[in-house]
Amino acid sequence: MSSVATVENSEARASRFAIREFMKLESAGGVCLLTATIIALVLANSPLGDIAADFWHHHAVVLVGPVEIDESLVHWINDGAMAIFFFVAGLEIKRELVVGELRDARRAALPAFAALGGMVMPAALYLLINAGGDGSGGWGIPLATDIAFAVALLAVVGRRLPSGLKVFLLSLAIADDIGAVLVIAIFYSSTISFTWLGIVGGLIALVMLMKRADIWFVPAYVVVGSAMWVAMLESGVHATLAGVVLGLMAPAVARKPDPTVVEVEPTMPLGVLREVLTDARETIPVTDRLLHILHPWTAFVILPVFALANGGVVLSADGVIDAATSPITLGIVLGLVGGKFIGIVLATRLAVGLGIGSLPEGVTWRMVSGVALLGGIGFTVSLFITGLAFDDHVLRDQAKIGVLTASVIAAVAGAILLRREAVALETELEMTKTG
Repeated sequence: MSSVATVENSEARASRFAIREFMKLESAGGVCLLTATIIALVLANSPLGDIAADFWHHHAVVLVGPVEIDESLVHWINDGAMAIFFFVAGLEIKRELVVGELRDARRAALPAFAALGGMVMPAALYLLINAGGDGSGGWGIPLATDIAFAVALLAVVGRRLPSGLKVFLLSLAIADDIGAVLVIAIFYSSTISFTWLGIVGGLIALVMLMKRADIWFVPAYVVVGSAMWVAMLESGVHATLAGVVLGLMAPAVARKPDPTVVEVEPTMPLGVLREVLTDARETIPVTDRLLHILHPWTAFVILPVFALANGGVVLSADGVIDAATSPITLGIVLGLVGGKFIGIVLATRLAVGLGIGSLPEGVTWRMVSGVALLGGIGFTVSLFITGLAFDDHVLRDQAKIGVLTASVIAAVAGAILLRREAVALETELEMTKTG
Protein backbone atom coordinates (compact mmCIF):
# COMPACT_ATOMS: atom_id res chain seq x y z
CA MET A 1 0.00 0.00 0.00
CA SER A 2 1.27 3.49 -0.83
CA SER A 3 0.38 7.03 0.31
CA VAL A 4 0.30 9.97 -2.05
CA ALA A 5 1.55 13.41 -1.01
CA THR A 6 0.51 16.35 -3.20
CA VAL A 7 2.16 19.75 -2.85
CA GLU A 8 0.25 22.59 -4.48
CA ASN A 9 1.79 25.98 -5.08
CA SER A 10 -1.17 28.32 -5.49
CA GLU A 11 -0.36 31.85 -4.32
CA ALA A 12 -3.99 32.77 -3.80
CA ARG A 13 -4.77 29.68 -1.73
CA ALA A 14 -1.53 29.99 0.23
CA SER A 15 -2.31 33.64 0.98
CA ARG A 16 -5.82 32.83 2.23
CA PHE A 17 -4.48 30.00 4.39
CA ALA A 18 -1.73 32.23 5.80
CA ILE A 19 -4.28 34.93 6.69
CA ARG A 20 -6.54 32.39 8.46
CA GLU A 21 -3.65 30.94 10.45
CA PHE A 22 -2.36 34.42 11.28
CA MET A 23 -5.80 35.48 12.52
CA LYS A 24 -6.13 32.39 14.74
CA LEU A 25 -2.71 32.86 16.30
CA GLU A 26 -3.14 36.61 16.81
CA SER A 27 -6.58 36.09 18.36
CA ALA A 28 -5.34 33.50 20.85
CA GLY A 29 -2.18 35.54 21.42
CA GLY A 30 -4.29 38.60 22.18
CA VAL A 31 -6.03 36.69 24.98
CA CYS A 32 -2.65 35.67 26.46
CA LEU A 33 -1.38 39.24 26.15
CA LEU A 34 -4.46 40.60 27.94
CA THR A 35 -4.07 38.01 30.71
CA ALA A 36 -0.40 38.88 31.19
CA THR A 37 -1.23 42.59 31.31
CA ILE A 38 -3.86 42.06 34.01
CA ILE A 39 -1.41 39.94 36.02
CA ALA A 40 1.26 42.66 35.70
CA LEU A 41 -1.16 45.35 36.92
CA VAL A 42 -2.37 43.19 39.82
CA LEU A 43 1.21 42.38 40.87
CA ALA A 44 2.32 46.02 40.63
CA ASN A 45 -0.51 47.07 42.93
CA SER A 46 -0.19 44.20 45.41
CA PRO A 47 2.17 43.64 48.37
CA LEU A 48 4.40 41.80 45.89
CA GLY A 49 4.83 44.91 43.74
CA ASP A 50 8.29 45.82 45.01
CA ILE A 51 9.50 42.23 44.70
CA ALA A 52 8.28 42.05 41.09
CA ALA A 53 9.92 45.39 40.24
CA ASP A 54 13.21 44.29 41.81
CA PHE A 55 13.06 41.02 39.88
CA TRP A 56 12.69 42.70 36.48
CA HIS A 57 15.51 45.13 37.30
CA HIS A 58 17.93 42.39 38.35
CA HIS A 59 21.02 42.58 36.12
CA ALA A 60 22.49 39.80 34.02
CA VAL A 61 25.91 40.06 32.37
CA VAL A 62 26.78 38.23 29.15
CA LEU A 63 30.24 38.20 27.54
CA VAL A 64 30.30 37.95 23.74
CA GLY A 65 34.00 37.85 22.85
CA PRO A 66 35.45 41.24 23.87
CA VAL A 67 31.97 42.74 24.31
CA GLU A 68 30.39 42.78 27.78
CA ILE A 69 26.63 43.29 27.80
CA ASP A 70 25.29 44.24 31.22
CA GLU A 71 21.52 44.73 31.15
CA SER A 72 18.57 44.35 33.51
CA LEU A 73 16.10 41.55 32.82
CA VAL A 74 13.55 44.03 31.48
CA HIS A 75 16.17 45.35 29.04
CA TRP A 76 17.12 41.80 27.99
CA ILE A 77 13.46 41.27 27.18
CA ASN A 78 13.00 44.62 25.42
CA ASP A 79 16.30 44.53 23.53
CA GLY A 80 16.78 40.78 23.14
CA ALA A 81 13.56 38.79 23.18
CA MET A 82 11.69 41.54 21.33
CA ALA A 83 14.24 41.24 18.52
CA ILE A 84 12.57 37.90 17.76
CA PHE A 85 9.18 39.64 17.76
CA PHE A 86 10.51 42.21 15.29
CA PHE A 87 12.08 39.40 13.24
CA VAL A 88 8.63 37.85 12.93
CA ALA A 89 7.25 41.29 12.03
CA GLY A 90 9.93 41.55 9.33
CA LEU A 91 8.92 38.12 7.98
CA GLU A 92 5.25 39.17 7.88
CA ILE A 93 6.12 42.41 6.11
CA LYS A 94 8.30 40.57 3.56
CA ARG A 95 5.59 38.02 2.82
CA GLU A 96 2.94 40.70 2.39
CA LEU A 97 5.20 42.75 0.10
CA VAL A 98 6.09 39.76 -2.10
CA VAL A 99 3.05 37.46 -2.19
CA GLY A 100 0.43 39.10 0.03
CA GLU A 101 -1.96 42.03 -0.06
CA LEU A 102 0.82 44.62 -0.32
CA ARG A 103 2.45 43.13 -3.44
CA ASP A 104 0.09 44.93 -5.81
CA ALA A 105 0.56 48.69 -5.73
CA ARG A 106 -3.14 49.46 -6.24
CA ARG A 107 -4.31 47.00 -3.58
CA ALA A 108 -1.60 48.17 -1.18
CA ALA A 109 -2.40 51.85 -1.68
CA LEU A 110 -5.56 51.88 0.46
CA PRO A 111 -4.13 50.30 3.66
CA ALA A 112 -0.88 52.22 3.12
CA PHE A 113 -2.76 55.54 2.94
CA ALA A 114 -4.85 54.52 5.97
CA ALA A 115 -1.73 53.59 7.95
CA LEU A 116 -0.02 56.87 7.02
CA GLY A 117 -3.03 58.89 8.14
CA GLY A 118 -3.18 56.78 11.29
CA MET A 119 0.41 57.75 12.13
CA VAL A 120 0.55 61.42 11.12
CA MET A 121 -2.64 62.51 12.89
CA PRO A 122 -1.86 60.90 16.30
CA ALA A 123 1.65 62.38 16.28
CA ALA A 124 0.27 65.81 15.36
CA LEU A 125 -2.37 65.75 18.11
CA TYR A 126 0.17 64.56 20.67
CA LEU A 127 2.62 67.33 19.76
CA LEU A 128 -0.20 69.87 19.83
CA ILE A 129 -0.34 69.28 23.58
CA ASN A 130 3.29 68.38 24.35
CA ALA A 131 5.45 70.42 21.95
CA GLY A 132 8.29 72.05 23.87
CA GLY A 133 7.47 70.24 27.11
CA ASP A 134 9.06 67.34 28.97
CA GLY A 135 6.89 64.89 27.06
CA SER A 136 7.71 66.09 23.54
CA GLY A 137 9.90 63.05 22.89
CA GLY A 138 6.92 60.72 23.29
CA TRP A 139 5.26 61.69 20.00
CA GLY A 140 5.98 58.22 18.57
CA ILE A 141 4.01 56.41 21.30
CA PRO A 142 0.51 56.82 19.77
CA LEU A 143 1.66 55.84 16.27
CA ALA A 144 1.45 52.05 16.59
CA THR A 145 -1.44 49.58 16.36
CA ASP A 146 -1.34 46.34 18.34
CA ILE A 147 -2.16 43.63 15.79
CA ALA A 148 -2.80 40.91 18.40
CA PHE A 149 -5.45 42.84 20.34
CA ALA A 150 -7.07 44.37 17.26
CA VAL A 151 -7.33 41.06 15.42
CA ALA A 152 -8.54 39.23 18.53
CA LEU A 153 -11.37 41.73 19.02
CA LEU A 154 -12.34 41.66 15.35
CA ALA A 155 -12.43 37.86 15.44
CA VAL A 156 -14.67 37.86 18.53
CA VAL A 157 -17.20 40.55 17.58
CA GLY A 158 -17.07 40.41 13.79
CA ARG A 159 -17.34 36.80 12.71
CA ARG A 160 -20.07 37.68 10.22
CA LEU A 161 -18.23 40.70 8.83
CA PRO A 162 -16.71 40.49 5.33
CA SER A 163 -13.35 38.76 5.05
CA GLY A 164 -12.12 41.80 3.13
CA LEU A 165 -12.42 43.86 6.34
CA LYS A 166 -10.09 41.46 8.15
CA VAL A 167 -7.59 41.64 5.28
CA PHE A 168 -7.84 45.45 5.35
CA LEU A 169 -7.10 45.51 9.10
CA LEU A 170 -4.14 43.13 8.73
CA SER A 171 -2.70 45.06 5.79
CA LEU A 172 -3.18 48.37 7.60
CA ALA A 173 -1.50 47.02 10.75
CA ILE A 174 1.45 45.61 8.79
CA ALA A 175 1.89 48.91 6.93
CA ASP A 176 1.67 50.56 10.36
CA ASP A 177 4.47 48.23 11.54
CA ILE A 178 6.68 49.42 8.68
CA GLY A 179 6.15 53.02 9.79
CA ALA A 180 6.80 52.18 13.46
CA VAL A 181 10.05 50.40 12.57
CA LEU A 182 11.24 53.42 10.59
CA VAL A 183 10.33 55.78 13.44
CA ILE A 184 12.26 53.65 15.96
CA ALA A 185 15.28 53.41 13.65
CA ILE A 186 15.44 57.12 12.81
CA PHE A 187 14.15 58.92 15.90
CA TYR A 188 14.66 56.56 18.85
CA SER A 189 18.24 55.48 18.40
CA SER A 190 21.07 56.81 20.56
CA THR A 191 24.45 58.23 19.49
CA ILE A 192 25.54 56.30 16.40
CA SER A 193 28.85 54.41 16.27
CA PHE A 194 29.73 54.20 12.59
CA THR A 195 32.35 51.53 13.29
CA TRP A 196 29.76 49.15 14.71
CA LEU A 197 27.27 50.22 12.03
CA GLY A 198 29.89 49.25 9.44
CA ILE A 199 30.10 45.82 11.08
CA VAL A 200 26.31 45.55 10.78
CA GLY A 201 26.63 46.36 7.06
CA GLY A 202 29.32 43.70 6.68
CA LEU A 203 27.13 41.09 8.34
CA ILE A 204 24.20 42.03 6.10
CA ALA A 205 26.48 41.53 3.09
CA LEU A 206 27.54 38.16 4.56
CA VAL A 207 23.92 37.05 4.79
CA MET A 208 23.39 38.06 1.15
CA LEU A 209 26.48 36.07 0.11
CA MET A 210 25.26 33.04 2.06
CA LYS A 211 21.92 33.24 0.25
CA ARG A 212 23.64 33.52 -3.15
CA ALA A 213 25.85 30.54 -2.26
CA ASP A 214 22.67 28.55 -1.53
CA ILE A 215 23.58 28.02 2.13
CA TRP A 216 20.46 27.18 4.11
CA PHE A 217 21.99 25.72 7.28
CA VAL A 218 19.83 27.44 9.92
CA PRO A 219 22.44 27.46 12.76
CA ALA A 220 24.77 29.46 10.47
CA TYR A 221 22.14 32.18 10.13
CA VAL A 222 21.49 32.08 13.88
CA VAL A 223 25.18 32.78 14.54
CA VAL A 224 25.35 35.61 12.01
CA GLY A 225 22.05 37.02 13.22
CA SER A 226 23.22 37.00 16.83
CA ALA A 227 26.41 38.81 15.83
CA MET A 228 24.31 41.35 13.95
CA TRP A 229 22.18 41.89 17.07
CA VAL A 230 25.30 42.58 19.18
CA ALA A 231 26.71 44.94 16.55
CA MET A 232 23.38 46.76 16.26
CA LEU A 233 23.21 47.10 20.06
CA GLU A 234 26.71 48.57 20.19
CA SER A 235 26.08 50.83 17.17
CA GLY A 236 23.44 52.90 18.95
CA VAL A 237 20.66 51.86 16.55
CA HIS A 238 18.08 49.93 18.52
CA ALA A 239 19.09 46.26 18.62
CA THR A 240 15.62 44.92 17.78
CA LEU A 241 15.99 46.34 14.26
CA ALA A 242 18.48 43.55 13.56
CA GLY A 243 15.46 41.24 13.68
CA VAL A 244 13.55 43.36 11.17
CA VAL A 245 16.51 43.43 8.77
CA LEU A 246 16.95 39.64 8.90
CA GLY A 247 13.20 39.10 8.48
CA LEU A 248 13.13 41.30 5.38
CA MET A 249 16.03 39.32 3.90
CA ALA A 250 14.27 35.95 4.18
CA PRO A 251 13.03 34.51 0.85
CA ALA A 252 9.25 34.79 0.49
CA VAL A 253 9.04 32.67 -2.68
CA ALA A 254 9.37 28.89 -2.66
CA ARG A 255 12.61 27.55 -4.12
CA LYS A 256 10.64 24.80 -5.91
CA PRO A 257 7.32 26.35 -6.85
CA ASP A 258 6.12 23.71 -9.30
CA PRO A 259 3.41 21.29 -8.08
CA THR A 260 4.76 17.81 -7.43
CA VAL A 261 3.20 14.42 -6.77
CA VAL A 262 5.34 11.91 -4.90
CA GLU A 263 4.49 8.30 -4.20
CA VAL A 264 6.02 7.14 -0.92
CA GLU A 265 6.60 3.38 -0.86
CA PRO A 266 7.17 1.43 2.38
CA THR A 267 10.34 -0.02 0.86
CA MET A 268 11.76 3.36 -0.16
CA PRO A 269 15.40 3.78 1.03
CA LEU A 270 15.86 6.26 3.88
CA GLY A 271 18.14 8.49 1.79
CA VAL A 272 15.57 8.75 -0.99
CA LEU A 273 12.78 9.45 1.52
CA ARG A 274 14.87 12.20 3.10
CA GLU A 275 15.40 13.76 -0.33
CA VAL A 276 11.65 13.59 -1.05
CA LEU A 277 10.86 15.31 2.25
CA THR A 278 13.51 17.98 1.56
CA ASP A 279 12.03 18.63 -1.88
CA ALA A 280 8.55 18.88 -0.37
CA ARG A 281 9.80 21.34 2.26
CA GLU A 282 11.39 23.52 -0.44
CA THR A 283 7.94 24.07 -1.98
CA ILE A 284 7.15 26.18 1.12
CA PRO A 285 8.77 29.65 1.28
CA VAL A 286 11.33 30.24 4.02
CA THR A 287 9.20 33.08 5.43
CA ASP A 288 6.23 30.76 5.86
CA ARG A 289 8.33 28.03 7.48
CA LEU A 290 9.91 30.45 9.94
CA LEU A 291 6.57 32.08 10.75
CA HIS A 292 5.07 28.64 11.40
CA ILE A 293 7.85 27.94 13.91
CA LEU A 294 8.32 31.34 15.54
CA HIS A 295 4.90 32.99 15.49
CA PRO A 296 3.49 30.80 18.31
CA TRP A 297 6.56 31.61 20.42
CA THR A 298 6.11 35.35 19.97
CA ALA A 299 2.34 35.19 20.49
CA PHE A 300 2.30 32.93 23.54
CA VAL A 301 5.67 33.49 25.21
CA ILE A 302 7.59 36.62 24.18
CA LEU A 303 4.74 39.14 24.09
CA PRO A 304 3.11 37.93 27.34
CA VAL A 305 6.52 38.08 29.09
CA PHE A 306 7.02 41.57 27.62
CA ALA A 307 3.63 42.58 29.04
CA LEU A 308 4.56 41.14 32.46
CA ALA A 309 7.80 43.12 32.48
CA ASN A 310 6.43 46.38 31.08
CA GLY A 311 2.69 46.45 31.76
CA GLY A 312 2.84 46.92 35.50
CA VAL A 313 2.19 50.43 36.75
CA VAL A 314 1.28 51.48 40.28
CA LEU A 315 -2.21 52.98 40.22
CA SER A 316 -2.08 55.07 43.37
CA ALA A 317 -4.61 57.85 43.88
CA ASP A 318 -1.96 60.54 43.52
CA GLY A 319 -0.43 58.84 40.49
CA VAL A 320 -3.77 58.53 38.70
CA ILE A 321 -4.65 62.18 39.48
CA ASP A 322 -1.26 63.32 38.17
CA ALA A 323 -1.71 61.21 35.04
CA ALA A 324 -5.21 62.58 34.47
CA THR A 325 -3.80 66.09 34.30
CA SER A 326 -0.54 65.15 32.56
CA PRO A 327 -0.14 66.39 28.97
CA ILE A 328 1.70 63.14 28.22
CA THR A 329 -1.26 60.98 29.25
CA LEU A 330 -3.77 63.29 27.57
CA GLY A 331 -1.68 63.46 24.39
CA ILE A 332 -1.45 59.68 24.14
CA VAL A 333 -5.18 59.16 24.76
CA LEU A 334 -6.08 61.88 22.27
CA GLY A 335 -3.59 60.53 19.74
CA LEU A 336 -4.54 56.86 19.97
CA VAL A 337 -8.30 57.27 20.26
CA GLY A 338 -9.00 60.45 18.29
CA GLY A 339 -5.93 60.67 16.09
CA LYS A 340 -6.03 57.09 14.88
CA PHE A 341 -9.76 57.28 14.14
CA ILE A 342 -9.63 60.60 12.31
CA GLY A 343 -6.39 59.81 10.47
CA ILE A 344 -7.41 56.36 9.23
CA VAL A 345 -10.95 57.36 8.17
CA LEU A 346 -9.89 60.60 6.45
CA ALA A 347 -6.93 59.00 4.68
CA THR A 348 -9.10 56.08 3.50
CA ARG A 349 -11.79 58.43 2.19
CA LEU A 350 -9.13 60.50 0.43
CA ALA A 351 -7.64 57.44 -1.23
CA VAL A 352 -11.07 56.20 -2.38
CA GLY A 353 -12.14 59.69 -3.50
CA LEU A 354 -8.99 60.12 -5.61
CA GLY A 355 -9.46 56.69 -7.16
CA ILE A 356 -6.21 55.43 -5.65
CA GLY A 357 -7.96 52.46 -4.04
CA SER A 358 -11.40 51.05 -3.35
CA LEU A 359 -13.05 49.49 -0.33
CA PRO A 360 -13.03 45.67 -0.25
CA GLU A 361 -16.25 43.98 -1.34
CA GLY A 362 -18.99 44.20 1.28
CA VAL A 363 -17.08 46.66 3.47
CA THR A 364 -18.99 49.79 4.51
CA TRP A 365 -17.72 53.08 5.88
CA ARG A 366 -19.12 52.23 9.31
CA MET A 367 -16.97 49.09 9.26
CA VAL A 368 -13.95 51.18 8.30
CA SER A 369 -14.77 53.45 11.26
CA GLY A 370 -14.84 50.40 13.54
CA VAL A 371 -11.44 49.26 12.29
CA ALA A 372 -10.12 52.81 12.71
CA LEU A 373 -11.16 52.68 16.36
CA LEU A 374 -9.43 49.31 16.80
CA GLY A 375 -6.34 50.98 15.33
CA GLY A 376 -6.18 52.97 18.58
CA ILE A 377 -5.23 49.83 20.51
CA GLY A 378 -1.54 50.63 20.64
CA PHE A 379 -0.46 48.38 23.47
CA THR A 380 2.71 46.40 22.60
CA VAL A 381 4.71 48.73 20.35
CA SER A 382 3.38 51.81 22.17
CA LEU A 383 4.75 50.47 25.46
CA PHE A 384 7.95 49.54 23.65
CA ILE A 385 8.42 53.11 22.36
CA THR A 386 7.51 54.45 25.82
CA GLY A 387 10.61 52.72 27.18
CA LEU A 388 12.71 54.36 24.46
CA ALA A 389 11.18 57.82 24.81
CA PHE A 390 11.36 58.33 28.57
CA ASP A 391 14.06 57.56 31.13
CA ASP A 392 12.19 59.24 33.97
CA HIS A 393 9.98 56.61 35.63
CA VAL A 394 7.27 59.18 36.49
CA LEU A 395 6.90 60.24 32.85
CA ARG A 396 7.07 56.60 31.79
CA ASP A 397 4.28 55.62 34.19
CA GLN A 398 2.11 58.50 32.96
CA ALA A 399 2.70 57.32 29.40
CA LYS A 400 1.82 53.73 30.35
CA ILE A 401 -1.42 54.87 31.96
CA GLY A 402 -2.19 56.79 28.77
CA VAL A 403 -1.50 53.74 26.59
CA LEU A 404 -3.62 51.43 28.77
CA THR A 405 -6.49 53.93 29.03
CA ALA A 406 -6.52 54.71 25.31
CA SER A 407 -6.31 51.03 24.37
CA VAL A 408 -9.32 50.18 26.57
CA ILE A 409 -11.39 53.08 25.18
CA ALA A 410 -10.49 52.23 21.58
CA ALA A 411 -11.16 48.53 22.12
CA VAL A 412 -14.59 49.06 23.69
CA ALA A 413 -15.70 51.68 21.14
CA GLY A 414 -14.46 49.66 18.17
CA ALA A 415 -15.99 46.42 19.48
CA ILE A 416 -19.41 48.06 20.02
CA LEU A 417 -19.50 49.60 16.53
CA LEU A 418 -18.31 46.46 14.75
CA ARG A 419 -20.65 44.25 16.76
CA ARG A 420 -23.59 46.42 15.68
CA GLU A 421 -22.50 46.06 12.06
CA ALA A 422 -22.16 42.28 12.47
CA VAL A 423 -25.65 42.03 14.01
CA ALA A 424 -27.10 44.17 11.21
CA LEU A 425 -25.53 41.81 8.64
CA GLU A 426 -26.88 38.77 10.46
CA THR A 427 -30.37 40.31 10.54
CA GLU A 428 -30.17 41.12 6.85
CA LEU A 429 -29.10 37.57 6.01
CA GLU A 430 -31.95 36.10 8.08
CA MET A 431 -34.48 38.38 6.37
CA THR A 432 -33.12 37.34 2.98
CA LYS A 433 -33.48 33.65 3.87
CA THR A 434 -37.02 33.98 5.24
CA GLY A 435 -38.15 36.47 2.59
